[in-house]
Parts: sequence; structure tokens; C-alpha cells
Amino acid sequence: MKLGLMLGYSGANLKIPLDNVKLAERLGYDSVWTAEAYGSDAITPLAFIAAHTDRIRLGTAVLQLAGRTPANAAMAMATLDQLAGGNRVICGIGVSGPQIVEGWYGQPWGKPYYRLKDYVSIMKKIWAREEPVTHDGKEIQLPFHGEGSLGIGKPLKSILHMNPDIPIWLGTGMESTVRLTAEIADGWLPLGYVPESAKLYDTWINEGLARGGKTPDQFERQAMTQVQVTDNVQGALDRLKPGIALYVGGMGHKSKNFHNEMMVRRGYGDAAAKIQELYLAKRKDEAIAAVPDEFVDEGALIGPPDRIKQRFKAWENAGVSGLTISGDEQAIRLMADCARLNSPAS
Repeated sequence: MKLGLMLGYSGANLKIPLDNVKLAERLGYDSVWTAEAYGSDAITPLAFIAAHTDRIRLGTAVLQLAGRTPANAAMAMATLDQLAGGNRVICGIGVSGPQIVEGWYGQPWGKPYYRLKDYVSIMKKIWAREEPVTHDGKEIQLPFHGEGSLGIGKPLKSILHMNPDIPIWLGTGMESTVRLTAEIADGWLPLGYVPESAKLYDTWINEGLARGGKTPDQFERQAMTQVQVTDNVQGALDRLKPGIALYVGGMGHKSKNFHNEMMVRRGYGDAAAKIQELYLAKRKDEAIAAVPDEFVDEGALIGPPDRIKQRFKAWENAGVSGLTISGDEQAIRLMADCARLNSPAS
């Protein structure tokens, strides 16, 4: 199984753990990933990392679709691709949620399914450079011809000769968008994917692949988990609960929260409802306490090395081609051993 290292997005200050990235590369990790919310962006840190690494793939998990037009995202990722020496970049895209799309970016939520479809199509056209780009989609048009248009937009072709094979992966979790991901994208960054519920997605993925005329080996699937090496399992579970309560309870509107819906889909509907009710009532400590130990344990690799190695076997059999981990140096080394990566340093 391929391993990735998740760096996420910044807190109050941006600190890139470059030593851990270099260690992961030496140990044979396949990829390193950044994210964005409403602080640091996902692309700039990867340009910095590219200058200090040689081989490891550079992925965004994810670019927020509302933050850039598809042309701007295509330009930025193509620039990063060339700075990194070519064939190292993975363009991961996601829609985020309506609170961020409308509250941070000042855009209408619209129809995310069609926006994703238009976005991917336009990026691929730009990278291919076959002709000046036009696109008449349900959500996005090039040239733009909607309300306020002067009607003089000109189809253009990139000045930069871009890599047409930059892979696009989509971060999705709902039935329609997971199916779309398998149809139009090169890879999948699933939301809340765990071994216990992996089979839920098989039909959606297979239908999408069939619609796209693709075979399973043409589609990468990269799940994500946190790794904490410790003898205090309960303490580690408790440390992860505040983040889960934030996303399930407060990261989205009560009527539109993908993380809450994911918890329901995994079989924890009562807990999801209770966490959201408590969190929105500003009873955050109670919301954190309502997160079930089992839910946390299913989605993380926690405990002494032997417990983590045993649990990792379930991930190896969960139908994913890669696993991105968040963790410290000890976790990075242990996971390289679990995955039996081949490198001089492993």
C-alpha cells in the first residue's frame, strides 16, 4: 500500500515540518498533502516542499473549488508541476461547504455536482492546450456569457506549455459525487472512509467507472487516518474527540453538514444528532464527551506498535490503493514498517 503524509492547513502560524517530509521521502512514502480552510492556502507550501525534496508526490487535499476559477487552479497547479520537475503533482479538489463558500468566498452554493463536473472539464482542456478553451456548462461557462457580461470574452489557450497528464482527484463523500468522481477523476479522496464501512462505496465507484469507461486499476483511492503511538489508548481517543465534535457538530449548517452525514452513514446516527445539538447550543464539552470511542477508534490508528500493526491489516484489505497519515516522527517510521516500504532508510 502507498503511504502519504498529511500536513493539513496552518493554525495561527504556518510551520512546515520539513524534517518529517524529508524523512517520509527517505522511507519510501509516495506523497505529501496540504489542505486549506480559511487561513493558509494549499498550493504555496507545496512549492516550498518541492524545492527541498526530489521524488515524493505533492498533493492538495483539497483545493477549495470556490477559492479559484478553474483556469486559475489549472495555472497554479501547472506552475507547481514545472517548479517540481514534472509528474509529481496531484490536484485534489473539493467543494468545501456552504458556510465557507458563501461566508468566506462570497459565492452562491449553487449546484456542486455540476460545478465539479465543469471545473474538471475546464482544467483538463487548459492543460491539454489543443485549442482555445470554450466550455458551456450548467454552472461555468468560458467565455462567460451570463448576467453582466459584455459579450466580448475571447477563448484563450495557455501560453505555458502545460503537462496534460496532471492527475485530478476529488474529495467527495455523497452518492452522486462519489459516482461522478469515479467517472471523471483520476483518484478519490474519500470523506470519513474506514474499513468497517468501505463496502458502502463499492457500487457507487463501480457505476462511475463504468460510465467513464475505466477499469479499477485506472483509479486511485487514498483514505486518510491519524496515527498516535502510545500506551494510553483512551487518552489518545480523547485527544481526537474535540476535532471530531467540531466537524460533526459545527463545521456546516444544521441542515447541510457533510461530516455529520458521514457519521450517520457509518452507523452513528444518534451520536451525530446529539453532538450537533450540543455543539450548536455551545455546550462544546458535552458534545466532545458524546463522541463514541468506537467511532474514533475505527477512523484512527492508535495504541502501542503491535495494536497499530494489527489494525493496519484492516486498512490493507479495505479496497484503497493508498493511506495518508497524520502523525509525528515515530508514527511516520512505524507506518513505513507496517506498509513494508522498500527504501535504504526503512
